Amino acid sequence: MDDPRCSWARNTSEPMTSYHDGEWGRPSHEDHYLFEMLVLEGAQAGLSWATVLNKRENYRRAMDGFDFDRIAGYGQTETDRLLSDPGIIRNRLKVGSAVRNAQAFLRVREEFGSFDAYLWDRVDGTPVVGHWITPEEVPVTTPLADRLSRDLKRRGFTFVGGTITYSYLQATGVVEDHLVGCPAKP
Repeated sequence: MDDPRCSWARNTSEPMTSYHDGEWGRPSHEDHYLFEMLVLEGAQAGLSWATVLNKRENYRRAMDGFDFDRIAGYGQTETDRLLSDPGIIRNRLKVGSAVRNAQAFLRVREEFGSFDAYLWDRVDGTPVVGHWITPEEVPVTTPLADRLSRDLKRRGFTFVGGTITYSYLQATGVVEDHLVGCPAKP
C-alpha cells in the first residue's frame, strides 16, 4: 500500500516523518515555538526543509534554545560565533535575520501581550483548514500570508516573504494543509 501521508513526507526518513505526523499543521499558541519556527522557516529560504530540520538541534544549541530575549541581545561576538558554527546554516543574512526578528518579536509581544495573540488574531483564533486532494492544489502563498508578510516587514521582520510566511502559517497550525486522506489530518 502506498504511504497515505502528504507527498512531501512520503518515503522520507526521520526527522521529517515525525515532524509531519506530530507537529506540522498542529495549532501552537506557545511564543517560544512560534519564534523557533520563524527562525527555522527563514533559514529554509533557498534550501530544503529536510536540510533545516536536520540542523534543528544544532540551532537549539547554538541559539540558546531559541530564547528570543537572549537572541534579541546578540551582538557581533554572538553573530561571529554563529557564523563559525558548522552545525547551522552559516549565512550572514539569515543569522542577522534571527537577531532582528527576535527584536521585532519582542516589540510585538510588548504591543499585543504575546506573539500568539498577534498571530492568531489574523484568523479569529481558528485555524484555516485546507481540503486539498492533491499536492498541486496546495498554494505556495495566500492573501492571508501576503497580508501577514507585509505587516511583519513593516514591523521590522526579515526573511518573511509571502511564501515563507505561508510555510510558517502551515508549520504553526494557523493553516492546516494536510491532504484529505492523510492520517495526520486532525
